[in-house]
Amino acid sequence: MKIKSICCIGAGYVGGPTMSVIAQKNPDIKVTVVDINEDRINAWNSEDLSNLPIYEPGLDKVIRDARGRNLFFSTDVEKAILDSEMIFISVNTPTKTYGSGKGMAADLKYVELCARQIGQVAKTDKIIVEKSTLPVKTAAAIKNILDNTTTDVNFEILSNPEFLAEGTAIKDLEFPDRVLIGGEQTNSGKVAIDKLLQIYSSWVPKSKILTTNLWSSELSKLTANAFLAQRISSINSLSELCEKTGADIDEVAKAIGMDSRIGSKFLKTSVGFGGSCFQKDILNLVYICQSLGINEVADYWEQVIIMNNHQRSRFAKNILQTLYNTVAGKKITILGWAFKKDTNDTRESAAIYVADMLIDEEAVVHVYDPKVNTNQILFDLNYLNSREASINKKMLNVAEDPYDASKNSHAIAILTEWDEFKTYDWKKIYESMNKPAFIFDGRNILDKVELEKIGFIYKAIGKQ
Repeated sequence: MKIKSICCIGAGYVGGPTMSVIAQKNPDIKVTVVDINEDRINAWNSEDLSNLPIYEPGLDKVIRDARGRNLFFSTDVEKAILDSEMIFISVNTPTKTYGSGKGMAADLKYVELCARQIGQVAKTDKIIVEKSTLPVKTAAAIKNILDNTTTDVNFEILSNPEFLAEGTAIKDLEFPDRVLIGGEQTNSGKVAIDKLLQIYSSWVPKSKILTTNLWSSELSKLTANAFLAQRISSINSLSELCEKTGADIDEVAKAIGMDSRIGSKFLKTSVGFGGSCFQKDILNLVYICQSLGINEVADYWEQVIIMNNHQRSRFAKNILQTLYNTVAGKKITILGWAFKKDTNDTRESAAIYVADMLIDEEAVVHVYDPKVNTNQILFDLNYLNSREASINKKMLNVAEDPYDASKNSHAIAILTEWDEFKTYDWKKIYESMNKPAFIFDGRNILDKVELEKIGFIYKAIGKQ
């Protein structure tokens, strides 16, 4: 029998868009997204689609098509659990900040709370789908919790990791490279796999739906993110060499990217990767390897994180050194706070760490980002706990437009690759700045020749 009712616990960057597309493509399935955050649910239900809690190109159209028809957002978690046949768990799994595995292991407390609530509420058999990024063998823990919470209900656990890139999430959902479904290789497990496969096959070719065992599915997600992050850190490591030798990192990347064995993707140098997945998943992978006593493997992957942190640090140090070894009292403008373009997600954004280092040097930092608000920017900076929140509020200012942010500035740092930054009237910006006027392009998106014609001193990554 085909699934008729789905519930997703967690209305964040994964749960919201994923369930919206599933609902749009399966109008005969009722999809309810639940979250205990009432403000977030109210935003998902807003009549004004510009007020959605997540900015993702194309998401508003999907919501318009499906919401109120078969897509619903609610805070009534228990009712959604009771009414559903399949439950997606899509809650946050941050890196632990306490106890064993602090700073590396995934914090599974929210996943465990979900499992316990499902076990306590459910009255009929359920298929539980792991959508959050989870360590290998988390499914076994969820199964154990559920089986020991109730004896009258049968639960089948599936792993269905997301492979979304923020900014292109809707496109990634509509035209995925693959859909991965892992489950137990029992008769009932295979039935559960098939039911989830049917949902995706309403728009995804079956040739792109891969089924595996549970453990392979869970590890594949961690490994995919680790490999992608490794490529970024690898090209970034060479950017410093290029700056020292006179090689051009874009030319190097193009040359090696044309090798079919390597490919061109994820060879764009920058101030470093951010987002919710790469750092967290690599640290989790490192922790798993350490726990199993394979320390050489752990050390290898930890180096990817070390390289990323180094790239952020040396970018900030380059600003300091170029501005005559002092930025104290100087206005430094940061353009872009989100970790990448076309999203309002700021988790592990390079801008947070660069701003923090500049404030340590007593710079006055002004920030402009087209989609990130003041409260989020201050929250991100305060979360580092580097200094009193009152000092952050004094030393960091958020501007309403880029021209205000740049007025009387000594230097501009580009930290997100927003397309609109390329279209600014840079002559106007130059005329409003202190001289000499510097641009530090952390994404290599601007035209060096044109900016130098205007009068800027332009610094790119991986280029002299």
